[in-house]
Amino acid sequence: MNRRVVITGMGVRAPGSLGKEQFWEMLSAGRTATRRISLFDPAPYRSQVAAEVDFDAEAEGLSPREVRRMDRAAQFAVVCAREALADSGIDLVERSPHRVGVSLGSAVAAATSLEQEYLVLSDSGRSWEMSPDHLSPHMFDYMVPSSMPAEVAWAVGAEGPVAMVSDGCTSGIDAVGHAAALIREGSADVVIAGATDTPITPIVVACFDAIKATTTYNDDPAHASRPFDGTRNGFVLAEGAAMFVLEELTSAVARGARVYGEVSGFTNRCNAYHMTGLKADGREMAEAIRVALDQARANPSDIDYINAHGSGTKQNDRHETAAFKRSLGDHAYRTPVSSLKSMVGHSLGAIGSVEIAASLLAMVNHVVPPTANLHVADPECDLDYVPNVAREHRVDTVLTVGSGFGGFQSAMVLTRPKQANA
Repeated sequence: MNRRVVITGMGVRAPGSLGKEQFWEMLSAGRTATRRISLFDPAPYRSQVAAEVDFDAEAEGLSPREVRRMDRAAQFAVVCAREALADSGIDLVERSPHRVGVSLGSAVAAATSLEQEYLVLSDSGRSWEMSPDHLSPHMFDYMVPSSMPAEVAWAVGAEGPVAMVSDGCTSGIDAVGHAAALIREGSADVVIAGATDTPITPIVVACFDAIKATTTYNDDPAHASRPFDGTRNGFVLAEGAAMFVLEELTSAVARGARVYGEVSGFTNRCNAYHMTGLKADGREMAEAIRVALDQARANPSDIDYINAHGSGTKQNDRHETAAFKRSLGDHAYRTPVSSLKSMVGHSLGAIGSVEIAASLLAMVNHVVPPTANLHVADPECDLDYVPNVAREHRVDTVLTVGSGFGGFQSAMVLTRPKQANA
């Protein structure tokens, strides 16, 4: 069984926007949502900027009980899942709940609540002995990442395959790839898939400070994220979420669904090389791209737009550039490439799904979003990175990629679907 899988609904909560319309308007305008951290006092830290989501749980329709029970990342996921279902127009009541699944990605899961509870239990770190008298009744949920996809499953009534995908910064693209595989193999008919992360907490900021991965452009937050720019000096941490409704193509067409795009190819690889380092030749990402193209039955020349990982670290940007050249050949020089992280920062495990949302909207609107803050050329990054201003461009096939600590490299091909019987 090899059923074709399409995306028919999406929900997005990203920095600077609530919902897919605001999200796309911000991206296409080239506006940045990076700012000084407001969720806590960042003064003691090396990097003091981030891309935060102005999220009001009550305004988003979550009950006081849901807000108390769920970590901020889980709240994002549930809100986006409900929005994606509404956007798709699908009626899950008419379907067997055992044929509906959930695939959720996250890199740091309930990091926000875990840190908050540690501060309560330890009296802000002053006490080594922690009394269970002060333990939250929801601590188990915070400790076990699988509670997050369970929350989404409860919210949508899914009783089929439910999975948590957590492999660092590729979690968001890998969770959608896993969902597509479930439908292709016949394990589910509909899967609610995507990713969420809310890592803007002191402990996460301190961890990236320690390895000097994040930017020190604290005096200019709006221009701190500079993928592919010669003056870049690290990524901007962010939070966010995106969730999708994936279903089999013929079923979607039969119910008259609007189809954003088809998941035509997906694969991932690991470089087995270094926990945080990347080889300059981009070989592993290039191999992932090659296999994804083969699955999609596409040639390198079919790619109309590359949604890059584009974190804004020198080793990543150069690694990716090499991978695009290695996998696409001369066509890499003719293909527009851009990094959303220049505008919405790097939301770790969530960003892969946020970038899928942008890729689908680029196909809908035939517009390539720009790479903001790109003013100084890096001789080793010599492709067309669409600097600063969005570009009208025919987009029928998108390559979106992810790269993560641990050596993970993922690639997905999204296409404008041909007729169901093609």
